[in-house]
Amino acid sequence: MYRQSPGQICLCDNFDQTGTGPSGAAQETEMAEAVAGPVLTLDVKRCAGDVFVIACHGRLVAGTTQVLSSAVTELLPGAKRIVLDLSDLKHTDSMGLGTMVRLYVTAKGAGCSLELMHLSQQIRNLLGLTNLFSVFAVVGENGVKFL
Repeated sequence: MYRQSPGQICLCDNFDQTGTGPSGAAQETEMAEAVAGPVLTLDVKRCAGDVFVIACHGRLVAGTTQVLSSAVTELLPGAKRIVLDLSDLKHTDSMGLGTMVRLYVTAKGAGCSLELMHLSQQIRNLLGLTNLFSVFAVVGENGVKFL
């Protein structure tokens, strides 16, 4: 694939007539490939006794929330503290935020605390807009010790 200079004819079929970018079919294929990749992966680590850290990687969006829900609910019977490390979470939507709230309530009911760590600006904005900063404990920032 190559880009054409002004005045050249593009011989690539995935560029549009003007040569300024991918054709509609190529754009749809690129978008489908971007969406089809792994959206959310988790790394679960036991820190000390009954304290677990779940590092979230990718996007916590509709269709992927069950991955996080399953991981947290599996830990609840023996956990007293679960920390969600969101340092590599690229994006979350309303379903992802709702899942975090639901997990907070479930954890609290099981005698466990669910805390957040390393929030992105997007997550901070969501928590601020929904007044959920007062609900979640954010650890590892502003001199708050993690363990």
